[in-house]
Amino acid sequence: MRVLYERCAAIDVHKDQVTVAVRTPGPGPSGRVTQVRKFRAFYGVLAEMTRWLTSAGVTHVAMEATGMYTMPVFHALAEHGAFEQVLVCNAAHVKNVPGRKTDASDASWLAELLECGLLRGSFIPDRDVKAVRDIMRYRRKLVQQRSSETQRLGGVLQDAGIKLDSVASSIDTVSGMAMIRALIDGERRGPVLADLAIGRMRSKAADLALALEGRFDDHHALMCTLHLDHIASLNEMIARLDAQVQAMMIPFAAARDLLDTIPGIGPVAAAAIIAEIGAAPAEHFPDAGHLASWAGLCPGNHESAGKRKTGKPRKGSQHLQPILVEAAWSAVRADGRLKARYHRLVLRFGGYRNPVAKKKAIVAVAHTMTVIIWHVLAAGTPYADLGADFYDRRADPQREARRLIARLEALGHNVTLAPAA
Repeated sequence: MRVLYERCAAIDVHKDQVTVAVRTPGPGPSGRVTQVRKFRAFYGVLAEMTRWLTSAGVTHVAMEATGMYTMPVFHALAEHGAFEQVLVCNAAHVKNVPGRKTDASDASWLAELLECGLLRGSFIPDRDVKAVRDIMRYRRKLVQQRSSETQRLGGVLQDAGIKLDSVASSIDTVSGMAMIRALIDGERRGPVLADLAIGRMRSKAADLALALEGRFDDHHALMCTLHLDHIASLNEMIARLDAQVQAMMIPFAAARDLLDTIPGIGPVAAAAIIAEIGAAPAEHFPDAGHLASWAGLCPGNHESAGKRKTGKPRKGSQHLQPILVEAAWSAVRADGRLKARYHRLVLRFGGYRNPVAKKKAIVAVAHTMTVIIWHVLAAGTPYADLGADFYDRRADPQREARRLIARLEALGHNVTLAPAA
């Protein structure tokens, strides 16, 4: 194949060492020669490796994505070198044929693909976006830990015969926490505990008095205390991260405000989305379809012999996808085009009694939101909702009337139309 890059290099990355293969012009049948060297994965040694590649005249560098071990190598190349392009490639796209496998052969194979222009790099955010990404991903882990700890707290109450969550929507409320702390302090009378309820929960005082009588003893009190302390610690850590994110999002305030105009997306979700795709996704994703595919929200395409086998979505970003799905669940609760689309799709996929239909519909709504996000950030204009009657306006009234008449006649009715007064 035609060589596009005369001097290029590929790196096989591991935790403790990297193997570098450099392809340059040289003697031989192909007119190319490969030089392989190994370096330890210490950052100072990686800087030395970068200087060696620069002295060899290398212009393009590629490596497989190997999780956290890739980033020190990438940053060493970006900070200590002046290469035209540094690619981090999906390992599934550059697999060699099975056979003799070594680090040197992997690096050489990657270099041969690179010199012919057959590699495509993954999206690597710049330093500021990467910093926000690290914090937002850690924040999400802490929120998940808090949910798990709250569930453990509920398990302790169940073991003690306290059925608080059978009456209240959640134990993680002001009233619920006040009752749990009173149990820890030694109060066991159901009516007294129920009297701690505030707001709308006071209307459930009679049921609460029954639900709060159980066999709560000292070891339950100890476990509840530890769970509450852990939840309080997690809340404090999340608050510190929120304050840090708010300061780090100042350069991206315009993009965050644009995303905030989309139903279902608030300041926290907007920061998480920017952390994953950047403030200008059009620079990295040519169109909205590429972004949706990268997020793993577009229908799969598996066709053979003219038959479509499945439309199951492909695997995408494990961090962006859940954010958009959660935002979609929030968006369909507000009146507008997205809610109308959700209800239309649920009926198309099997109806409200089918849980699979709801899941398929919400993934489709998340895909629609991904398209909206790309266009809003690319155009730099706020989102303008098309209205809850968007699909009704597009429908042909006569065609819709014929469809409804045919449906009623199929159910055994005679239909006569009369003009409205």
